[in-house]
Amino acid sequence: MHFRFTTAGESHGKALVAIIEGVPAGLEIDIEVVNRELWRRQQGYGRGGRMKIESDKAEILSGVRHGRTIGSPIALTIENLDFVHWQDVMSAKPLERPLDNPRTLTRPRPGHADLAGGQKYQTRDLRDILERASARETAARVACGAVAKQLLGAFGLEIRSHVIKLGDVQIVPLAREWTEITAIPADSRLNCADETAEQEMIKAIDEAKADGDTLGGIFEVVAHGVPIGLGAHTSWEDKLDARIARAIMSIHAVKAVELGTGVANAAKRGSEVHDEIVLAPDGGFRRSTNNAGGLEGGITNGEEIRVRGYMKPISTLRKRLMSADIITKEASEAAFERSDITAVPAAGVIGETMLAVVLANEIREKFGGDSMDEMLRNYEGYVSAISKY
Repeated sequence: MHFRFTTAGESHGKALVAIIEGVPAGLEIDIEVVNRELWRRQQGYGRGGRMKIESDKAEILSGVRHGRTIGSPIALTIENLDFVHWQDVMSAKPLERPLDNPRTLTRPRPGHADLAGGQKYQTRDLRDILERASARETAARVACGAVAKQLLGAFGLEIRSHVIKLGDVQIVPLAREWTEITAIPADSRLNCADETAEQEMIKAIDEAKADGDTLGGIFEVVAHGVPIGLGAHTSWEDKLDARIARAIMSIHAVKAVELGTGVANAAKRGSEVHDEIVLAPDGGFRRSTNNAGGLEGGITNGEEIRVRGYMKPISTLRKRLMSADIITKEASEAAFERSDITAVPAAGVIGETMLAVVLANEIREKFGGDSMDEMLRNYEGYVSAISKY
């Protein structure tokens, strides 16, 4: 059985929809935990006006009865409150009269999916592309990730993120302990473990805003309490590090992914990089360091999984870049849509979601079971066997 999800919905459509498959029966689901994750996604200094309009809350339509999963697909929906202003523009029905304000997009934004998508799908109104390519879709992902996190929590796994770089400001050192990450206040303006660096990041955001520009950065996602043996070395498709990299790369504006200290490791000698094996007090095996980010040979080794997403600056700029109109074929400034100055903290929350979904799938593949009771029995038997190795 696989844990998987799919989403539907446009940025200014009526709602976002998600369907989750592979959740075992008997998992307790707290909808307030889901809504808390949706709230976290909307936070962060430098967010745009859309965050003031939406107050994301998920509604469970199926798959949960009396607070517990029943083994069937879970359907979720998140209402787009802004749809009230876009009902004609985003109507599913043919319109009988021309729109007073059609909001047609014909000047593609450099760095966005507008032009490539318009060419691929042969549309002359790039709103057909923009609406689905928008990062608004990630709200539905986060709702799915909140369910995945509740499944992982039953097996002792936790996942958190933090911002390690924004623009040209980064925390020093980059590596932070789990306790430091979990100690970041819920109302932190940038979800950064270094208060001094955070203040410098805020200044950089203010400067970019004044210039009509945007900023990217780096977020790190950490999974704590991961068991040994998820993933496999036997096939490229089963290597867990590859699955994680794909999931993080799927996040809007992420252009590079790093596991452990992989980028710095490329410039070092092997003796400086590889994590030495030591005996733990309980007789098990541990690593003295975690440069590998918790994965060796595509398999979890019992250390924390650490993955970093490198997010480019958002491609919707008030300081408009040059483009061309796809109808008139004349040079023109790119279109502007309401946007953020930066969304790196939110991208970290989405990164938590994608890592949670990948690990939930690994847990399902490894321990099977139609119910939580069966999965937990299988898990406990496996952990017992590992402890004797």
